[in-house]
Amino acid sequence: AGFNAIADKLAALGKGKKTVNYRLRDWGVSRQRYWGAPIPMLNLENGESAPVPIEQLPVILPEDVVMDGVTSPIKADPEWAKTTFNGQPALRETDTFDTFMESSWYYARYTSQPSNAMLDPAESNYWLPVDQYVGGIEHAILHLLYSRFFHKLLRDEGLVDSDEPYKRLLCQGMVLADSFYREDAAGKKTWYSPADVTITKDEKGRIITAILISDGEAVVHGGMTKMSKSKNNGIDPQQVIDLYGADTVRLFTMFAAPPEQTLEWVDSGVEGANRFLKRVWKLVSEHVALGETVAVDAAQLSKSQQDLRRLVHQTIAKVSDDIERRQTFNTAIAAIMELSNHLLKAPSDSEQDRAILQEGSEAIVLMLTPITPHIAHELWQALGHDNVHIAPWPQADSAAMVEAEKLIIVQVNGKLRAKITVAADASKETVEALGQADSNVQNFIDGKTIRKVIYVPGKLLNIVAN
Repeated sequence: AGFNAIADKLAALGKGKKTVNYRLRDWGVSRQRYWGAPIPMLNLENGESAPVPIEQLPVILPEDVVMDGVTSPIKADPEWAKTTFNGQPALRETDTFDTFMESSWYYARYTSQPSNAMLDPAESNYWLPVDQYVGGIEHAILHLLYSRFFHKLLRDEGLVDSDEPYKRLLCQGMVLADSFYREDAAGKKTWYSPADVTITKDEKGRIITAILISDGEAVVHGGMTKMSKSKNNGIDPQQVIDLYGADTVRLFTMFAAPPEQTLEWVDSGVEGANRFLKRVWKLVSEHVALGETVAVDAAQLSKSQQDLRRLVHQTIAKVSDDIERRQTFNTAIAAIMELSNHLLKAPSDSEQDRAILQEGSEAIVLMLTPITPHIAHELWQALGHDNVHIAPWPQADSAAMVEAEKLIIVQVNGKLRAKITVAADASKETVEALGQADSNVQNFIDGKTIRKVIYVPGKLLNIVAN
């Protein structure tokens, strides 16, 4: 905001304007390596250079080579470089292209691999542009910029129709973990793995002591830092998987933070994710133990049953939007957790109680499938189905989400004085009358003049009186 204000002021004074800096630089594309695309240029006897004729492209690397770890095989083999150009002797260029020459358009080649061309437009245009690209922000001024340039080149050559390579880009955040070290007299730090340190925390969860297990002596807490070899604070996913299972690790990773923000790896968070999966297992197991269920009959549902079923379908709608449009997986998981808590407390006495539990359990399992596929597969079969991975995504029933009543907060001069329940389609006049008729509200408006009534439909009624 500050930058924009300064820029607008300078623009108004005619002393400057905002520009986009693409950080364009000259690109040194040659590498003295064997691996890579050979640069299709020829060195002629007269000292000039010429491109390899188009009918001789692509230039293929020799495969019968010996890697000595010192010199590129194509530089060490003078025979490979020998060729002719217009009947005259010439030497092939023995440098290869920077690997960005390949990685800048690999996504397109994935969609089409003809043996006699770069791409088949019919195939590439069927798939491209990429719907969702996930990559680190560190690539923003290299790979991602290069890929846009290459895509426009492919477009100009008629190999793709789209202008941009990606529809949506997600730059994931870094993973942080606690770090611990000791510093010797010379100031050199030795970093220790969190797995080798025992810690104690205060009531707010802050580390107050850290003891190295091997010698029982204290180490210094270096704070939450990016996982790295230099800080020795990386977490081996396999160890956590062996302890809790892959689904727990997947769930924690997606729940701990939005994908574009940094994620703090905390063991208690992993344990919490595991406890939630156990609750889901308990929910389904206890429901299945009650036997087969009938279909939901919306016309027979009591108000409490309608409320619970409404929550099921509101959760489906929210999770679908969070994953597909907003890409906020953590809030999607939070909504699933809230629904599971309600279902665990729900009655299972009647047929319609169990029908709603079946519908809600199925929705939870399906919504968890992209996040925790293994447990979802087991629970889906327990619920009487086959392979969850070919099951369709749950659809929210708009009719089930319609509320017959609304809870209205009633305030007098901005302070809560009552809560009233009204018909969902109640008019403003009806809500005002019911709100002012409430006995507690009467205590605060009696003998006063009502100056204004503010109504937020379906949510709030604020009476201003003095």
